[in-house]
Amino acid sequence: MADRKWVYLFSEVEEAEAHVGGDWDGVRELLGGKGANLAEMTRIGIPVPPGFTVTTEACNAFLEAGEEFPEGMWDQELRAMKAVEEKTGKGFGDPENPLLVSSRSGAVQSMPGMMDTVLNIGLNDETAKGMIELTDDPRFVYDSYRRLVQMFGSVVLGVDDEAFEEVLDEYKEEKGVDLDTDLDAEDMKELTEDFKGIIEAEGMHFPDDPYEQLRMSTEAVFSSWNVKRAVDYRNATGIPHDLGTAVNVMTMVFGNMGENSGTGVAFTRDPSTGEKKLWGEYLLNAQGEDVVAGIRNAEEIQHLEEDMPEVYEEFQDITQKLEEHYKEVQDVEFTIENGKLWMLQTRDGKRTAKAAVKIAVDFTKEGLIPKAEAVSRIEPYQVDTLLHPRFVEEAKQKAIKDSRRFATGVNASPGAAIGRVYFDADTAEMKSKEDGQDVIMVRPFTKPDDVHGMLASKGILTSEGGATSHAAVVARQFGIPCVVGASAVEIDRDKRLLKANGVTVEEGEYISVDGTTGEVFTGKIDSVSPTLDEQTELLELLTWADDIVDQEGIREAPGAGPTRGLQVWANADYPEDAERARSYGARGIGLCRTEHMFFEPERLPIVQDMILADSVKKRQEALDKLLPYQRDDFDGLFEVMTGLPVIIRLIDPPLHEFMPDERELMEEVIENRLKGEEDEEKRELLASVRNLHESNPMMGLRGVRLSVVMPEIVEMQVRAIFEAAADVKLRGLDPKPEVMIPLTGHINELKVIQPDLEEIAQKVMEEKGVEFEYKFGTMIEIPRAGLTADEIAETAEFFSFGTNDLTQFTFGYSRDDAERNFLVQYIEEGILPENPFQTIDRHGVGQLMDITVKKGRSTRPELEVGICGEHGGDPDSIEWCHLIGLDYVSCSPYRVPVARLAAAHAAMKHRKND
Repeated sequence: MADRKWVYLFSEVEEAEAHVGGDWDGVRELLGGKGANLAEMTRIGIPVPPGFTVTTEACNAFLEAGEEFPEGMWDQELRAMKAVEEKTGKGFGDPENPLLVSSRSGAVQSMPGMMDTVLNIGLNDETAKGMIELTDDPRFVYDSYRRLVQMFGSVVLGVDDEAFEEVLDEYKEEKGVDLDTDLDAEDMKELTEDFKGIIEAEGMHFPDDPYEQLRMSTEAVFSSWNVKRAVDYRNATGIPHDLGTAVNVMTMVFGNMGENSGTGVAFTRDPSTGEKKLWGEYLLNAQGEDVVAGIRNAEEIQHLEEDMPEVYEEFQDITQKLEEHYKEVQDVEFTIENGKLWMLQTRDGKRTAKAAVKIAVDFTKEGLIPKAEAVSRIEPYQVDTLLHPRFVEEAKQKAIKDSRRFATGVNASPGAAIGRVYFDADTAEMKSKEDGQDVIMVRPFTKPDDVHGMLASKGILTSEGGATSHAAVVARQFGIPCVVGASAVEIDRDKRLLKANGVTVEEGEYISVDGTTGEVFTGKIDSVSPTLDEQTELLELLTWADDIVDQEGIREAPGAGPTRGLQVWANADYPEDAERARSYGARGIGLCRTEHMFFEPERLPIVQDMILADSVKKRQEALDKLLPYQRDDFDGLFEVMTGLPVIIRLIDPPLHEFMPDERELMEEVIENRLKGEEDEEKRELLASVRNLHESNPMMGLRGVRLSVVMPEIVEMQVRAIFEAAADVKLRGLDPKPEVMIPLTGHINELKVIQPDLEEIAQKVMEEKGVEFEYKFGTMIEIPRAGLTADEIAETAEFFSFGTNDLTQFTFGYSRDDAERNFLVQYIEEGILPENPFQTIDRHGVGQLMDITVKKGRSTRPELEVGICGEHGGDPDSIEWCHLIGLDYVSCSPYRVPVARLAAAHAAMKHRKND
């Protein structure tokens, strides 16, 4: 282990590549994202201060050994420091020409602000004197020194950061100044000693030895991999916990050496909108944490052209070079020291969902990436985020007119959020998770320790900070509406309230936050979700996704040869639902639930008469009244979906669901008796409802069983379906009805009912004098149906998996009872990896689906197979449907865009594997 290389200079990127076999992903895993990019920038000639990276392998070895450096690592770090000394011409700890360095974390996957950084390592009383001799700027030196003591105290020694901030605030108040920059050299020198005193009061001391500072800082960065905020962030983003972090030790360059120095952060494109322009902030005479923390109000990056035109021109050239090199939007940090520009970091920029889509499309049109790459860069959840709510404009204008707007700030992350105000992360998380409240977290500014509260919040409001502050970056990443820098907001944490412009909001009261415009209102404002047709870039991207599915999603279907790519259909019961689904890109209706139509107020009494009928004749009379309603329903669906398939499921639920609640009826009957009033009709109704009672209605008289026992109901439905289709055909349109018989468990059930229904279909077409394509099929919800799919496919022309019921029957769970009583515990304790009602259980339910498809197509090679449960909109489930050769998934109209993208991802992923 002593021979193992733990440390790489930034200039040793080729050696790092050789260590991992030339794989760039391997370099990132070894050096962390930040270290790999610093090495790569050095290789392509970007001005990067000299430095070195201690690898993630060293971090993992350190943590596994109980927080002890692995053998040989520290010696390598000392040798690397000597190499940096040679490159800079300075000496680490040399009082005459001191070298100062920073120690920064750098995980494999970006975790902004989650782990620790220490700046100005190497300063002590002696090197400070040497720095003053060299710079002739004691204020700059002691400003750097007091920052080191504060950061070392809080990050390395664990002293509460607020202890330092309180002393600084008191000092500024005593001096009658507002900003740190208004304090002079003597003030900074006194603050440095005061800060050391804070550490001493905690029973610790600030080390004077620069190498001890470096050693302890390296340990602190390694240890920060497992602090709560970092663990919470990884849990929220799905980052594995075993990657570890690298430590990047870099020569300090100083932005706080006067007005010809500065520091900033910028994105190569606007991370909120995706617009092609530099976007960021900078401060003159400052260090990096001043910008991120929002302690001073920063300038927009474009103003740098006025302050330092030559530096700005160089900065533009560098950022364009980086974007073209990485073929991605870059988030960069930079420092200007005495007019010299240094790049301290580059990484792929976090961005809103809206910006991600625009950037992907624009990059394609600019020739930087192909269409398939653009599609792969957008995650399905981002498409979902694009349908975030926004405030109804009329309601918002009324709120403004009513003087409910009490603050404005920087529009840091778009979207509308409504919730109750809470002033700390722990309370916000508790109120959200335990009480189920919609929460708005309000803070002066957020820190990495607040992430758990931010993730639990519907929106975020801060009184300080800018567009690149911690709150803004985290909110944008997770799609949380956020307003920062609302300077009028004064937070009283003791009284648990905020005040702004004469308005007082107490903890627990509602506010509305507009992250798109930066406005904040008292109370609630009505909101709506945006429409897809106004999002032109997304529509274009989804068209590319469909092309990928059609061209590259073709799979070998067992027994059937090549089958088409996985299409996305929609569940829709009404024409308006179908219209929305088609506009969102659905290529068919995979489920129309006819029973939903029975609950319409004017129909329900007729349905109840039909159920209560004591003869077939009376039942038929009621059904004859229902037929025109059903026909009209289907007519509208076929018209909207002309040319595309429409699967209509015949009646499925047990009849008692259409009847009044038994308990309520009983209470009415008892109440009438107590009043001395007998209601014979109510008593008979109660008796009928009781007769319909079943011990387990889910497994009782429903679906195909109801059709066998009371065939008149489905006969009416099929007549209505085919009369509507015929009428639409006669109007010159192209209906494609598919009739689905639910809950089949045995082939003989279909043999009893399906021939009679097909006869009705033929008879209607003869009566109307038209012909059109149609199919009869069944819903696969019962395990036995799947296991005998070869028999069932002799009669059924298509299968549709009802995965909600199939999951219930396969697991033996009642979904409502399971989710209420034990499913959450099962997932938290790892008994189940995920909720099987949200994501298909591939090892159980999924295998049953696979068996069903293979058996069904062994009998009927052209068998159409799809899925119409809620899983149809889940990306992981969609991938499984692709793998087992399904023809389509069907989901809510609002999930259709998500499913289209997920289907393309599945096609690309498994094309590459093949």
